Amino acid sequence: MFRGIWRRSSRKRGRSKKAIIITFLLPELILLLTFVLTPIVGTFVISFQTDNGYGPDNYYKVITETSPDKALVLPKNIESLRPPPWGALIHNIVWVLIHLPLVVFLGLALAYLLHEVKGSSIVKTIIFLGMVIPMIVGGLLIRFMYDGTLGVVPLLFKTLGINSLAKTWTNYPQTALISLILGSVWLWTGFSLTVYSAAFESLPKSYIEAAKIDGASGLQIFFKIVIPLLRHATIVVVVMTMLWDLKIFDIVYVSTLGGPGGSSNVMALVMYLYFARALDYGRSAATAVILALITLIPGAWFIKQVVKSGKEKR
Repeated sequence: MFRGIWRRSSRKRGRSKKAIIITFLLPELILLLTFVLTPIVGTFVISFQTDNGYGPDNYYKVITETSPDKALVLPKNIESLRPPPWGALIHNIVWVLIHLPLVVFLGLALAYLLHEVKGSSIVKTIIFLGMVIPMIVGGLLIRFMYDGTLGVVPLLFKTLGINSLAKTWTNYPQTALISLILGSVWLWTGFSLTVYSAAFESLPKSYIEAAKIDGASGLQIFFKIVIPLLRHATIVVVVMTMLWDLKIFDIVYVSTLGGPGGSSNVMALVMYLYFARALDYGRSAATAVILALITLIPGAWFIKQVVKSGKEKR
């Protein structure tokens, strides 16, 4: 008798817990469905929408486009901003190959050098300003940084006597992309520095102290002890930086608008040009889907590493 009463009461408690969980999760699920899942599905559907119905034509045109598309009608002052999207994708890859190692190395090195140094918070704050300011403002700063008349970079090369680089970098195809990449290092190094600084606080100091007692040099401690112990922080920095590089838009839009001649164009800007300038929503959606699929690669790798680290802790 008592067992039956206890079972019925436990069932009621189980139902009440499920009801409470559903009550709290339902608003979030509705918001997720309305503002995340529905736009994703809608973008995927629009990417197959053509003038003749539905089909993969948009993907075919985006992927195989080897010259400026006549359908991409732009104002005359930006006619040169119609390079093939694959060129923009290559620029994104170049951005990752240059920007990612610099951000990881600078963030790690600065966090290591400024660790337990008096007044380091001031230096960290200055570096972190790049993360605080809007990326639009950051793009303007990069533009003026490389200006041939006002910029500090051309002035530096002029002082050194290298007149070939004492020019407006963003006006030349040979230097436009690299100028944006190097300028964006400061804007994102603050993130890397913050992650590594937080990771240093959790490092077991006994390892470093034991290495010093054994006579290890600073470089040996850095490469053989610090870097392996900061593996999880490095994974976070690498993945987040890679995602940021793949979806970069605002810095390029403000600084060069993809020019000159498409030499600094990126995938997100191609998507914008299709959407807002050419009003070609099908190709814009197709470009967005391609970009999303590319960004899923580092995202999937990050999830795999998180699951792997969770298993190791167990």
